[in-house]
Amino acid sequence: MSDFDAIDAMLAASGPEVALPPAEERRALRDALNLSQAQVARAIGVSPATVGGWESGREPTGGIREKYAYFLDAARTRLTPEPEPEPEPESAPDPLPEPQPCVLCGHPATDQVEGFPQHLDHAECGPAEGGAKDTPEPPASTRPAPAPVPAPVRIVPAGRRAQTAAEAPDAIGRAVKEALAAHEGDVEAATAALVKRAIPDAMALLDETRKGGRYDVVAHPWIPDILRKQTSRGADQIWEARPKWTRPELPPGAHEVTALDINGAYLSALKTHLPIGQLEHSTGFDHDRRRAGVHLVTPPHWDHEGVLPNPIGNRDEPGPLWITEPTLRLLLRLSSPKYGLCEPPTIHESYTSGATEGLLEKFRIALKGARDRAIAEDDEVTLEYVKAMYSKFVATMGESNYNRELYRPDWMHLIRSQAFANLWMKAYKAYDEGLTVVRAMGTDELHVIGDWQGVFPEGRSVSEVKVKDRYTLGRGQD
Repeated sequence: MSDFDAIDAMLAASGPEVALPPAEERRALRDALNLSQAQVARAIGVSPATVGGWESGREPTGGIREKYAYFLDAARTRLTPEPEPEPEPESAPDPLPEPQPCVLCGHPATDQVEGFPQHLDHAECGPAEGGAKDTPEPPASTRPAPAPVPAPVRIVPAGRRAQTAAEAPDAIGRAVKEALAAHEGDVEAATAALVKRAIPDAMALLDETRKGGRYDVVAHPWIPDILRKQTSRGADQIWEARPKWTRPELPPGAHEVTALDINGAYLSALKTHLPIGQLEHSTGFDHDRRRAGVHLVTPPHWDHEGVLPNPIGNRDEPGPLWITEPTLRLLLRLSSPKYGLCEPPTIHESYTSGATEGLLEKFRIALKGARDRAIAEDDEVTLEYVKAMYSKFVATMGESNYNRELYRPDWMHLIRSQAFANLWMKAYKAYDEGLTVVRAMGTDELHVIGDWQGVFPEGRSVSEVKVKDRYTLGRGQD
């Protein structure tokens, strides 16, 4: 290449840098598309911390800047709704040089619409050729009844195919019906029998809902020692972050406290990122949102104990500990600029596998549907049976003699800690809406002061809460 060619190439590559939107809009565009910093970083070829810096005001340069600008522009285009197409104007009628038979009545017409001769005013249309003018309508009693409108066909997923709801097998309803028949309508005996068989029935339902599933579940993978019990009656090394928190102080005076019960905590927690296959070991600080498992972390310091529980629960010992995927994601969420409640945890090592949130989704939907129907029909037999199915399913998938079909202690810990994380977010929602959070216990108990009904809907569905207790704290002024 000659010197002149080199200069031409340099000039061709030079020019003003491509413009980028303000830092706050960069983050807003990514959040609106539900993309993580890690996902954007992988696509562009940088680290998640670099993307975080760009969203805080730092400026990329060179080819990386062009890639980032392309992403932001494409994101803005995708989020901008397309304008509604303007309706085409109706075609104006054209006059005819000579009258022609109207296509509606057969009498001469002088205009045409869409190429057909017609009277523009229906009053000008005479009786149809060969027909009577002003034929009276038959009385209502002799008119034919309108054809019934068929009901829509409700469909449900079934493996890779869909089927009508009527064809979908109702294993839960069938089991309840058979139990009641076997015990001659004795509700207590039928309920006891169903609860006793809840684990094998839950596993059969899981198999049924997994037919045609996208992923093959590894039911008995190799498990690292940290997930094995240290003694026969002891525990493994995983910390589930179970909250058992009480607010240390309240303002002077008497306060009416409402204890709320969170419905179906474990049922809702079945929707969590579960590792599909065998866990693999890794080290380092990055978190891959496509994977899930357990992580050895140094948790961040928590400065809000006076108003909100620590997201890792009650732990007195400082230093690193093994936590689950839901707890890690909760800490990362709370360390983001949106919340800014703590620093991100330091990740030292992990055991993870490729993961999905939908692994148990059909199983969860089947249980939730049966639970909703039981509540609507006041069917306590089915309700107790379903509650036993999902609670015992979670409790026995670890080292249990009651469930030999599934050995996933990692799943057990992840589902439990997802329930705790869900409760924590409800506590935060109450706090953010102006309620005073007094207690947070386990997976399903939240005590608050204030107009909670303006924050949480009351009822028995999994999206609602019910009152567990009401009591008074403190004393009124003398």
